[in-house]
Amino acid sequence: MGSLFAELARQASANARREVDTYVREIPELGSLDANSRARDETLEYSVWFRRRTLELAPDNGKLTDADLGYIASMGEARAGAGMSLDSRQRVLRVHTELMLREINEATEAQRGGDVDELMRIMSWFAPQGERGIGAYRQGFVTAMRRRLPYVEQVGLLARLLLAEDPMAAELALLTGLELAEYYEVTVIRVPDCPVGDRDLESGIESLVRTHRVPVTWCPERGGRGGELIALVPGGAGSGQATPTAPAAAPDPRPAPDTAVSDPAVSDPAVSGLLRDFAQALGRLCAVGASGAPLSGLAGALDRARRISRAAPLRRTSARLRAHTMADVFVELTVADVPFVDDWLRAVARSLAPGPDLLRTLDAYYRHDMNRGATAEALNIHPRTLDYRLRRTRELTDIDPGSTRGVRILSSVVTRSLSGAWR
Repeated sequence: MGSLFAELARQASANARREVDTYVREIPELGSLDANSRARDETLEYSVWFRRRTLELAPDNGKLTDADLGYIASMGEARAGAGMSLDSRQRVLRVHTELMLREINEATEAQRGGDVDELMRIMSWFAPQGERGIGAYRQGFVTAMRRRLPYVEQVGLLARLLLAEDPMAAELALLTGLELAEYYEVTVIRVPDCPVGDRDLESGIESLVRTHRVPVTWCPERGGRGGELIALVPGGAGSGQATPTAPAAAPDPRPAPDTAVSDPAVSDPAVSGLLRDFAQALGRLCAVGASGAPLSGLAGALDRARRISRAAPLRRTSARLRAHTMADVFVELTVADVPFVDDWLRAVARSLAPGPDLLRTLDAYYRHDMNRGATAEALNIHPRTLDYRLRRTRELTDIDPGSTRGVRILSSVVTRSLSGAWR
């Protein structure tokens, strides 16, 4: 054994203690090691073992054996079994790797004029075998998570990791059995007042996941009974290509769904099917926004879908519930950021208050492309009653609902009113 390896062997125990102390200091979930002597001893024993095993294998470029990898996996499994989060797990792996590299650097400096070949040998060993060790640790961690976390929580965590564009999503997808697509429609179903309890909601979400095989998560509203159901539905520009390793998709030359002339988020049967099943389980008012993106752009798609759902009108859940895209509510999104225009539209809405039921009438009128017969049928009123209400709207606002000006203004008034923005 050369001088560099000898120096690393001499410092192995001290370096292992420094690693454990760093865990306690920098990772809150491992702060308990100071109070749990057994857990601390096990962690220290593993840290010493890994350093000594490195020094046994690196000189001759030997590989970690199946038994070695099994021991490493057991440590990952123990951490997950104790309740460690994925974020803390990543921090453990980062701290371990950084300290190992620092120790090699310190030993090299202590042996100035030493053999460069030794340094090259240990670095050549460290990269591939370190990757194998990290893979085993992660696999053990995931194995324990499968036993510890209910399936709904696993899928919800996967959805959140995907939306955060976290690379850990790929391995969590293996845990849940869901293959990752290259492209998703991020669909946000906004529910101002959730009518079901937590247990019923969890059961309903699990049913959605098992039926549609898509990542779904529920985000409750702070201090209220509402929230958002967020679903990632494979489709759009990258549909048809699924992969469990989920490489980043190349930029697609076609426009994104929420900026395209067509409206794939509305017509996509996968999105429509999920909305239909959710509507049957919920039976209350909700608003739906959708925006598509490749894996590398899901955080931005979530922000857009949320904004769209907040601008979209609240509807009674039914089999006809549909997702809105940017093309549906781009005027309302713009108006929401211009206070004096929003105030003016609110004043127009107030002028319609004498009614009767003019906002609901205008909503049906524009949703049926200003077709009198279809609108009257949808409202279950006589066409002459519809004509009276449209005339009444013109009298109260001095705006003709059937004119180009009327469509631009009054459709925005209706959408802003029904979205709950002016509550």
